[in-house]
Amino acid sequence: MPPRRRSASGYRGVRQRPHGGFYAEIRSGDLRLSLGTYDTAHEADRAFDAAAWRLGRPSRQMNFQDVQTLQQALDLAPPPRLNSAQDRAEHNALQRRLLIAQEDERVMAEWRRRHPEDVAYEQQYWASRREEDTRRRREERLDRRRRKALACAQADLVNAGGRSFFTEEDERWLDCWLSTSDDTNDDDDGADDWSDWD
Repeated sequence: MPPRRRSASGYRGVRQRPHGGFYAEIRSGDLRLSLGTYDTAHEADRAFDAAAWRLGRPSRQMNFQDVQTLQQALDLAPPPRLNSAQDRAEHNALQRRLLIAQEDERVMAEWRRRHPEDVAYEQQYWASRREEDTRRRREERLDRRRRKALACAQADLVNAGGRSFFTEEDERWLDCWLSTSDDTNDDDDGADDWSDWD
C-alpha cells in the first residue's frame, strides 16, 4: 500500500480548518480516530505522532523521525484540551441555535410551498426595490456630475482671470472633488462621496 499523501498543512494526518485551526486524525481502513483541533500545525502533528506510537504504527508513518519511544512522543505532544463547564455551555447554546435555524428553514420551506403567491409578491417587491435603488443612484451620480462640472467651470473661469458667481466661502467649491465614477455596484448606496480620500 503506497504511503498516504501529505495534506496542505505539510504533515500527514493534519488538515487546516477554514477558521484557521488544525485538525488531526488517524485513519486506517474504516477506522477514523479524531485527535482534535489545535492552534498550530506543529501541535496537531505532535498529537498525531503520539497517537501513532500508541497504536504501534511504524516510525516511517510518523511526521517527525526524531522520536524513538512512546514516552518521548507523549512528552512532545500537546496536553489534551480540557472541556470546561463554559465550553460545554457554549457548545449547548450553539447546538440550540443550530436547531432553531434548521427549524426556521423547514418552516419557511413549508410556507413557500403553501403560499407561492406570497413568494411571487415578495420577489416582485425586491425586484422593484432594486430598480428604484438603481434609478436613485443614477440620478445622484448625474447630479454629482452636474455639480462637479459647474464647480470646475467656475474654477477655470477664475484661473483664466474672470470672476465667479461663487463667493469665497461657498461650499460649492468643494464639488470640484466629487467622485463621479461609474464603478459602482448594486450594493453601493452612494452615501459616501469622499470615500476615495480616506
